[in-house]
Amino acid sequence: MAGDQGAARGPLIGVLALQGDVREHLAALAAAGAVPTTVRRPDELAAVDGLVIPGGESTTMSKLAVLFGMLEPLRERVRAGMPVYGTCAGLILLAEKILDPRSGQETVGGIDMIVRRNAFGRQNESFEAAVDVAGVGPVDGVFIRAPWVESVGAEVEVLAEHGGHVVAVRQGNSLATAFHPELTGDHRLHGFFTEMVRSAG
Repeated sequence: MAGDQGAARGPLIGVLALQGDVREHLAALAAAGAVPTTVRRPDELAAVDGLVIPGGESTTMSKLAVLFGMLEPLRERVRAGMPVYGTCAGLILLAEKILDPRSGQETVGGIDMIVRRNAFGRQNESFEAAVDVAGVGPVDGVFIRAPWVESVGAEVEVLAEHGGHVVAVRQGNSLATAFHPELTGDHRLHGFFTEMVRSAG
């Protein structure tokens, strides 16, 4: 694994670069001490120690993952314990079930949760709010057409809520937030995930 030779310089963490705010995650991971790289193909996925699934459009990302031959490799690596962090659309892709899926929309899975797409409203209803994340502290949450978590299984740790709805969760090596920490300049959540990857390595 790449992390064996790069432990001193930080783990190699990929950002799934099919669609969404890839550049911002690469910058946040670098600031958090990781070695970031883009992932578009199965061989690139096989080389990384952990993966970020960014925000974007979850239906589009699902279809592109199938088109690029990435969906099954993603499922296999997540099942095998690779650390993964999904933000916004990435949270949806890590869910076991979507309440209101678009036609043909599939998920990677990895977190025993049911999610609702666009739960906080449309694009013009986007907002920022303080969110207290367990293990991290208060962060500025940027919610853009954000989902929320309707329910979680017994193995899922709820890390944060906003307005009575679950917006951050962790199950084993899988982490997910309904908001976008990569847009704020606060890299603590990416640092939290980078430490998860180090520990798993």
